[in-house]
Amino acid sequence: MKRYSVPCIAFINKLDRMKANPHKVLGQLQSKMNHNAAFLQLPIGLEADTKGVVDLIHRRALYNEGNAGEVIREGEVPEDMQAEVEEYRQKLIESLSNVDDKLGEMFLEEKEPNEQQIKEAVRRCVLKRTFTPVMMGTALKNKGMQPLLDAVLDYLPNPTQVNNYAFNDKDEKVQMSPVRDNSEKFVSLAFKLEAGRFGQLTYMRIYQGCLQKGQYIYNTRTTKRVKVSRLVRMHADTMVDVSEVYAGDICALFGVECASGDTFTTEPKTKISMEPMHVPDPVISLAIKPEKKTDLDNFSKAINRFTREDPTFTVYFDDESKETIVSGMGELHLEIYAQRMRNEYNCPVITGKPKVAFRETITDDVDFEYLHKKQSGGSGQFGKVIGTIEPLSPEQYTKFEFSDETVGTNIPKQFVPAIEKGFIEATEKGPLIGQKITGIRVRLFDGQHHMVDSSELSFRLAAMGALRQAMGNSNNQILEPIMDVEVNAPNEFQGAVLAGINKRTGVILGSDGGEGYFTLYCEVPLNDMFGYSTELRSCTQGKGEYSMDFSRYQPTRPAVQEVLVQAYQTENGLVKTAKRSR
Repeated sequence: MKRYSVPCIAFINKLDRMKANPHKVLGQLQSKMNHNAAFLQLPIGLEADTKGVVDLIHRRALYNEGNAGEVIREGEVPEDMQAEVEEYRQKLIESLSNVDDKLGEMFLEEKEPNEQQIKEAVRRCVLKRTFTPVMMGTALKNKGMQPLLDAVLDYLPNPTQVNNYAFNDKDEKVQMSPVRDNSEKFVSLAFKLEAGRFGQLTYMRIYQGCLQKGQYIYNTRTTKRVKVSRLVRMHADTMVDVSEVYAGDICALFGVECASGDTFTTEPKTKISMEPMHVPDPVISLAIKPEKKTDLDNFSKAINRFTREDPTFTVYFDDESKETIVSGMGELHLEIYAQRMRNEYNCPVITGKPKVAFRETITDDVDFEYLHKKQSGGSGQFGKVIGTIEPLSPEQYTKFEFSDETVGTNIPKQFVPAIEKGFIEATEKGPLIGQKITGIRVRLFDGQHHMVDSSELSFRLAAMGALRQAMGNSNNQILEPIMDVEVNAPNEFQGAVLAGINKRTGVILGSDGGEGYFTLYCEVPLNDMFGYSTELRSCTQGKGEYSMDFSRYQPTRPAVQEVLVQAYQTENGLVKTAKRSR
């Protein structure tokens, strides 16, 4: 949400669960996520005694009644909560006054803002993302849901108040028109795919124009034309057929073959694409194959569907090992897809040992001067490149940058894209363990060309040779993915959990606890996390759980790098053995 500047409202769910503690959640919002957050509501009872919520702005108690909590009854604030309500209402006003000028002036003048002024201040601050209102309830019993929906209307922007951009064929930003009519060309984004009982269901967000049932739309990536035979609006798992949708609407279509993130228009010559979603690079890979050769068709169908649905799930065929390799965001991520193949496609699979997506980089600047020259009768090949390779900062370890700093005509400008392509191709396999080379900037200073023999292929091969030469002359290091790990377990197992994290070379960042449980925040190399779920269940009698998210890449320890290099050389027959003397 921070990446796309999306205003937000926080909702604390499951107040009826044991050990529910909304005050602890608010504290974590403020301390862990650095949100300027405050309650808009307080709970009337917790756990099994949850009756409703108190609206702090209007000082009214809201009780949910009826079979499904659909009837809201307003009442006075319970007497035993009046002091608490006034205390948290004042905290709400103080939090808003710190970030809103109008309410800040009233606060300094010791004036009491009215209900409307507080609501207007909440909306202004939410839209600027300087304040996060916190609401609460229990969704299963429909308590607190109606005020939450009212807050969405009161405090969050509607689609016409948000600026959305697309990119044209010149890679220029084009602002979308939020007007809800057909005066502008239709543009939409397919953001989710789902396999339903009627075939693939494609969810679309309309960014501009109008789409009507029976129209033809074009996929700007594949240029394929599709007829909109059925247009539906989704309400959970209920479909409502509609005849037309406008900018700002979310709809679903049947029979549209596409991938998640594709852009659709109603005009075939419109070369435009919506701003792409951020897709992190996979951090773990493993080999996968069906148990029976007769299941190959189902295996292929499952792979094709999953790669369309999930951009973070990637598949490729390794020519060396003759295996299908799948990559994802974690061990659990890939386990779930293996289970789905068995349950949804009746295709049990065999998975190999997971492989971590290591990276390789350099530690110091290294110069290169490489000449690619080949003559075999007729037109030959000639290309020379001169420049330097620099390491990027740790924050950019996953990136590759290319800078053309040539002056004059030693390298004609039409060959520069081929040189960049050659460097990119050469980064696919590093010299240490055959992993991708990242975290480098290639600066091209000079070179040489031949009037007859130079071509794009010549300079592409020269660039590939230059990178291999530079990596052979530089100090290289291996980068490994570091994961943010959060472990939750009963207090009596804290020592065992800490010992397990330390054994896996984890770095403890902090911890908090309460009511018999503790939460441990740490960073652990992904290569050391395999099998941790089994170990955690074992040492906590099945009561512990953990979550893991990718954080960053950082250099491996020297001992680990040595082991990885040795294993790679042994696996590929690169270890030199001494000849036995007679």
